[in-house]
Amino acid sequence: MFAHIKRNKEEQWEIHKLEKHLEGVGEIAGDFAVKFFNKDWAKAASLLHDIGKGSDEFQRYISDRSGYETEVHIENVPGRVVHSTQGAGWAYQNWGEIGKILAYLIAGHHGGLPDWNHEIGVGGNLEYRLQEDTVKKLPQLSREFIGERTGKLIRPATLPCGSQIEEEQIHFWIRMLYSCLVDADFLDTEQFMDREKFDSRGKHGSMKDLKKMYDAHMFNLTREAPATSVNKIRTNILSQCRKTAKSAPGLFSLTVPTGGGKTLSAMAFALEHALEYKKERIIMVIPYTSIIEQTAQVYKEIFHADNVIEHHSSLDPDKETSQSRLASENWDAPIIVTTSVQFFESLFASRSSACRKLHNIVNSVVILDEVQMLPTDFLKPIVHSIKGLSDKFGVSLVLCTATQPAITGEIFEKGNGEHYSILKEEECREIMVSPSPEELVERLQRVEVGQCGKFLEWDALARELEKCEQALCIVNTRNDCRDLYNSMPGGTVHLSANMCGEHRSRMIEGIKSRLKKGEVVRVVSTQLVEAGVDFDFPVVFRAMAGFDSIAQAAGRCNREGELRANNVKVNGKVFVFDPPKPAPPGILRKGEQVGRMILSSDPEGCKKLLPQTFKKYFENYFSVLNSFDKQNIESLLVKNAADLNFQFRTAAQKFNLIDDKRQVSIVVWYEGEKNKSKELIERLRYTGPYRELMRKLQRFTVSIPENIFNEVKGSFEELHGIWCQKDDTLYDPVLGFVGYKGDEPIVF
Repeated sequence: MFAHIKRNKEEQWEIHKLEKHLEGVGEIAGDFAVKFFNKDWAKAASLLHDIGKGSDEFQRYISDRSGYETEVHIENVPGRVVHSTQGAGWAYQNWGEIGKILAYLIAGHHGGLPDWNHEIGVGGNLEYRLQEDTVKKLPQLSREFIGERTGKLIRPATLPCGSQIEEEQIHFWIRMLYSCLVDADFLDTEQFMDREKFDSRGKHGSMKDLKKMYDAHMFNLTREAPATSVNKIRTNILSQCRKTAKSAPGLFSLTVPTGGGKTLSAMAFALEHALEYKKERIIMVIPYTSIIEQTAQVYKEIFHADNVIEHHSSLDPDKETSQSRLASENWDAPIIVTTSVQFFESLFASRSSACRKLHNIVNSVVILDEVQMLPTDFLKPIVHSIKGLSDKFGVSLVLCTATQPAITGEIFEKGNGEHYSILKEEECREIMVSPSPEELVERLQRVEVGQCGKFLEWDALARELEKCEQALCIVNTRNDCRDLYNSMPGGTVHLSANMCGEHRSRMIEGIKSRLKKGEVVRVVSTQLVEAGVDFDFPVVFRAMAGFDSIAQAAGRCNREGELRANNVKVNGKVFVFDPPKPAPPGILRKGEQVGRMILSSDPEGCKKLLPQTFKKYFENYFSVLNSFDKQNIESLLVKNAADLNFQFRTAAQKFNLIDDKRQVSIVVWYEGEKNKSKELIERLRYTGPYRELMRKLQRFTVSIPENIFNEVKGSFEELHGIWCQKDDTLYDPVLGFVGYKGDEPIVF
C-alpha cells in the first residue's frame, strides 16, 4: 500500500509505504501530545488519518504519480480521491463521542478543521460526512487492510489534558490534538520527500546555552552603558525579573513605564523561568510587525539567528499545496518572535498550515508585550485562550505593559449591560514589587504631556513641526501620514504600514543615526512606532487618540532622560493635537473621545502619566464599548461544546483581529541590504516555497485591503499562492505601496 511516491535523483520511483507512514505519524504525534497527557488520542488519530488511502481506487490513482508533482493526497481539488472521511467515519461509528472528536482531526487533516453543521457555517459539514450512507458511497477499503489497521488501534482513555476541562476550553484541546496530528503528518512526509530538509531541523541551542549567551550580552551591555539614572532603574528592573522567575508557573504581569527596558528584562525572566521549570521555548508576542523587526534583530544578535524564528502574520499562501504546507512554520526553534495577530488568530485557526505550530506553545513561556493593545472586540475569547494556555497546557504568560490596563477585575459591556470578570488580580502576579509600578513612574518621569489645540489644515501642523530641528509626529491613519508628509519640507522621513519591513527597518536605522549625531530629523509616522521602537526625540506630537496610545508616543520622547537646556536636565515635551480629520469610526474613534475627556478632566495626571489616570481612562474606555466578543465566537465554539458541535471553520473566518475587511498580503519590489525582493520572487517562481525563502520574503510584504487589491490585481502575479508585484509603478521608495485609481495615486 502506497502513502506517497516520488522520483529520486536517479529518476527512479521511491515508495513511502502507507503502513510505515501511519505508524511514523503516530510516533511523532504521540510524542507531541505527551506534553499535555494525551498521547493515546494523538496516536489513535494518526493511525486512522490516512486509512482511506488503503482503498483500491486511491492505490490505483497514486501508483503512477509523484506526491510533490501532482498533489494526489490533497482532496479539495476536482478529480482527487477522498481519503480522510473513511477514518473519520470509522472512528465515529465505532467509538461514539470519542470518535466524534477524532473525526474532526482526521476529516480536516488536509482541508482544515471543519464546521459541524454547514447550515450555520461556511465550510466543512462534518455532520453530513459522517452519515453512514455517505461513508458507504466512498471508495471501499480492502477488508484485509482495514482489519489489520483497526486491530492495532487502542481506544483513547485519558481525560482531556489529563483532568477535567471546562466547556470553554474543549475547542482549544481539540485544536491542540489537531496540531499534533498535522505537524506529525507534515514532518513524516517531509522525511520521505526531502530528507535533507528534515535532517536540518532541530539543530538549536539548549535553554542553558541561550542563558549563557544572554548573560554575556547583558554583562557587556551594562559594562559599556553610562551610569545614568535611567540605566540604574533598568538594572533594578532586570534584577527584579530574575528574582521573580523562580515563582511557580502561571500568569504574571510586568508593569514598567516606557523606556524601562521591558524587552530585555522580560527575556531575563523567561530564560530563568524556563530553566527552573523545564519550559521548552520562549515566545515573544508583539502588536506590530515594525516592533517584531527590531526585537527579532536584537534577539538574533544575542542568541544567533539559528535559534530565533521571526514569524509575521503576513505571508500565508492563499492556495495551499503540499510544498507550501511543508514550508509553513511549526515554531520548532527555542525563541519565537511573532505578532499578536499571528499568535491569537492561530489559536482560533482551522487551516492545517496555521495550526501545525500550536502544540509547540505547550509548556512554554509566552511574553505578551504591550498587552493593552489587545483588540477589545475579541477580548473575551482572547482571555479564555490565555487562561486555557495557563491552566491546561503548562504555559507561563507574562503580560507586559507600560500603562496598567484594566485587564484585571471586572469590565462593563455596554451592548448587553453585563459585567464580566477578566483576569482576577490574584490570578496574575505582578513581577515589579519593589520598586512598585507607581514608584517606577515617579522615578522615570522624563516627559510632560499637554494639549496644543486643533489644526484645521495639515499645512498648519507642518509649519509648527518645521520649528523643531528634531521632532516626531504620530497620526492615526496611513492617509493622514501621507497628507502630512506631503506638506512637510524636503528631508522629512515617512513611516507607515504601506512600507515593507525591510524598508521600514532601513528608515528606522537612519533616523536613529541622525538623532545620535544631533542632525536635523523630522519624522511623520502612523502608530507603528508607538511601542518597542527606541527613538529618543526631544519633542513628540501626537494626534488625539486613546490615552494609552498617547503614553506610548511619550515613550519615544527623551527616552534616556538626558535632554538638557542650558546644561540643566529638562523634560521632553509631548504635544497632543486635534488633527484636521477625526480618527476612523469604531475603536479608534472611541479611544480618541475618551482620551480627549481624560486630558480635559485630569490635566495634571495626564501631564505626569500617573497610574491612577490610566485606571480612570481604561474604566471609561471599556464602559463605552459595545462588545468584547463582536463576532460571537463564543456561540460558535462554546455554546454547543457539551454536544461536541463546533463551527471551527466559521470561527476561524470571523476571528480577524485587524478589521472586518480581508487583508491581502503582497510581495513588493524593494532592494534590501542583504536581499533583493525581485531575486527572491524569481527563486519562488522556479523552486516553489520553502522555509528559508518564506522567512526572507516576509520582510518584503505589505498587507492591503482586498477591495484595494482588486483594483490593482493586474499588476501582480500569483506564484504558488503568493501574490508578487510585477509592475514597477506600484512601490514608491518613500511612501511604499501606491495604488492607482484613475490618474491619481492614492495610498491606503
